[in-house]
Amino acid sequence: MDLNAVLGGMLGLAAGDALGVPVEFMSRASLEKNPVTDMRAFGTHDQPAGTWSDDTSMALCLMDSLTHGLNYEDMVERFLRWAETGYMTAHGEVFDMGLATRSALVQYAHGKPALSCGGAGEYSNGNGSLMRILPMAFYLHEVIGPDFPEKAEAYEAIHRASMVTHAHPVSQMACGLYCSIANALLCGGCVQDGIELARAFYRTQPVFSPYLESKFKRVDTSVLLSLPREAVNSSGYVVDTLEAALWCVVRFCGYRDCLLEAVNLGNDTDTVGAAAGGLAGLRSGLAGIPGEWLSVLAKREEIEELCGKFYRSLCGTRR
Repeated sequence: MDLNAVLGGMLGLAAGDALGVPVEFMSRASLEKNPVTDMRAFGTHDQPAGTWSDDTSMALCLMDSLTHGLNYEDMVERFLRWAETGYMTAHGEVFDMGLATRSALVQYAHGKPALSCGGAGEYSNGNGSLMRILPMAFYLHEVIGPDFPEKAEAYEAIHRASMVTHAHPVSQMACGLYCSIANALLCGGCVQDGIELARAFYRTQPVFSPYLESKFKRVDTSVLLSLPREAVNSSGYVVDTLEAALWCVVRFCGYRDCLLEAVNLGNDTDTVGAAAGGLAGLRSGLAGIPGEWLSVLAKREEIEELCGKFYRSLCGTRR
């Protein structure tokens, strides 16, 4: 793994998030009449063009935490600092926070252990852990190795990074699948390579295996490619977000086309954009992300500096 992969993934995530922020919650029908074609200003959250949301903030908090090693209490301390002080925000303030994340952080602030804070109910499966999980793939690729999707200890780390806010097995699995896919792209493979490795692991796990067919049946390249646009849901439910992001990534090779499709699906546009953008940016590298989008991206230099710090911290850690 080189620094360009980290930059491509993280700036790709941030740019996808920012592309979707102005049209979050807009319907697909309304976006078909006035589609996103470039970075927009204001809109839903009344923010300047290039402003990213909680998706990028929490991903940066996670990456900053992992720079100092794997510590779940430290992760949540940084998430809480974001929520309370605007740490790792685009303009010093939090303007978008999911209910499950808010609930978990309130519990942590009142003394509950980090790994006990996440909601474990069926209705706690929003996309709030999926949207930020990409740095775990980079970390595990270097610390455990490029074969980490074959190792139980890697999934344990991914699952725990989800559990601090989203503890249901479906949320944990979505994060595991996403990290395995990201790793496959890091290794020069394809999306399906990552899906198959994660599926092979989850089939062996009694807690998770029942959900493979009941919830993740459509997380398969051949199935995704067969789906018409109207069959793709882009809601805040974690499985919908994962499917929508992957549907865009497998159908569009270029970053720009992939991301424009992602946000024009409507509804949870910033998170579908972030999830698709992380993978598409990782695949294309920094050079594949439109320069005019990066030129207005909030705090681009700070993100690049943090990526460099994170990458340097990982050098020499592979077993």
